Amino acid sequence: MYPKIGNACTSGFLLLLIATIQVCVSQRVPADEPTQPILNVNRCDDFTVNGKGDAAAWDSTDWVTLNRRPQGSHDYTARIKMLYSATGVYVLFDGSDQTLTATMNEDFMDLWNEDVYECFFWPHEEDPVYFEYEISPLGFELPILIPNLDGRFLGWRPWHYEGDRKIKKAVSASGGKNQSMASVTGWRAEVFIPYALLKPLRNLPPKPGTCWRANFYRVDYDGQESTQWDWARVGESFHEFKKFGTLIFQ
Repeated sequence: MYPKIGNACTSGFLLLLIATIQVCVSQRVPADEPTQPILNVNRCDDFTVNGKGDAAAWDSTDWVTLNRRPQGSHDYTARIKMLYSATGVYVLFDGSDQTLTATMNEDFMDLWNEDVYECFFWPHEEDPVYFEYEISPLGFELPILIPNLDGRFLGWRPWHYEGDRKIKKAVSASGGKNQSMASVTGWRAEVFIPYALLKPLRNLPPKPGTCWRANFYRVDYDGQESTQWDWARVGESFHEFKKFGTLIFQ
């Protein structure tokens, strides 16, 4: 027996929400696979990113903890927040650290070989194409579109990456300076990814009830040892997109 709910409108909304979640995650995960996580993404008005994550909009959503992957040796934290607006999505990354292992000084470099935060967005499940974004502690970025055809994938750089197609991003460090190989206690990255950049991917801009698949990662290289974190459990490759978690836009 279900408890009584205040009125028919509230009851109908809850039933619709339950149905949406069931549709988004049904028939995806075999019995021997970890359960895919779900993140409800709240809507916000647009705001300026500064790398600190101190905009009032972030108070409307909770931190989501990333899981340390097997063989990782660094006992650091890694977590994210996410919001969306009429023009794009916002992601806030945060993690504890000891050294900013970052020497690359240009965008579009192989940032995953040093300290980095990453997010992957797969807006439409019928299309094996998703967006990958990486950002280093020094604020350099790697935005690429990935066609993944039967496990064969390659990143494509954006064209006319300017104006309303340009990502807005900023980074900050705590306990030390935001510079290469600095001693710190942690670092953050805050990014705004406009829908204009994601065109012509389908199922965007999202509206209440829209589902995307996604994953979030962190890689750290302190002491010449690599430790990785993920939100949805994947195998050896971060590009196992069919194992991604689900975003439900509110």
